[in-house]
Amino acid sequence: MRLRDVSITAWIGILGILLAFFCAIFAPWIAPFGEREIVGGVWEPMGGAYLLGTDNLGRDILSRMIFGARTTLSVAMAATIISFSLGIILSFTAAVSRGWIDQIFSRFNDLMMSIPTLIFALVVLAALPQSLIVLILVMAVLDSTRVYRLGRAVALDVAVMEFVEAAKLRGEGRIWIIFREILPNTLTPLLAEFGLRFAFSILFLSTLSFLGLGIQPPAADWGGMVKDNKDGIIFGISAALVPGGAIAALAICVNLVVDWLLKRTSSLKGGRGDA
Repeated sequence: MRLRDVSITAWIGILGILLAFFCAIFAPWIAPFGEREIVGGVWEPMGGAYLLGTDNLGRDILSRMIFGARTTLSVAMAATIISFSLGIILSFTAAVSRGWIDQIFSRFNDLMMSIPTLIFALVVLAALPQSLIVLILVMAVLDSTRVYRLGRAVALDVAVMEFVEAAKLRGEGRIWIIFREILPNTLTPLLAEFGLRFAFSILFLSTLSFLGLGIQPPAADWGGMVKDNKDGIIFGISAALVPGGAIAALAICVNLVVDWLLKRTSSLKGGRGDA
């Protein structure tokens, strides 16, 4: 793949994602003020010393946005990596094993998917201690059911191909078949799904924070910032719109890259079929 093959929309998405991760990595050095530092009055307007204004406690919104990027992206990325690892390993194992293993894994996955995700998360998080580890694990387990469904579908398509059957005849074990035969041939759709799961994790985390069961104050995250400043909308204060816009913009950027990956995969399949 050459750089000029990347579409303009994909470049926009990539630049947006890189900007968010840059803020997350270098937050202590680029933020004008501290994450929890009260620097002015309540809901001061944009401009001057406060580029995006101040929040409901007089903290600098720009600084909170930068530190919030670190919290939001790290939690969402950790949950996505865990959910993807769990979902792919279980789905590929089910696709290769078939039989009763496939039935047990698939029926349990169907049971988990039948429960509304948000309601299930709210009940579990309300019952368990409030910590980042618990939050990440709950998000990962719930999201892994979606990964399992896709992983099993693509793995079943590859598992019936001749090179997989040849590996089985050679006496290769399940781990070899999963990681050396199936995974490399399903990587592109899985990468696209990883992007979608990452975007969903950002939105899901923001929703949980807005409802009070995500990142706990005074730590900054974008969903919690919307919650803290939502009352300002009544008075025409835009403090809640800034983090809300950041959440929407990042989700769009991720989707732009994912759309390009999916189109590229379709074009490659079409090219192979025409040849």
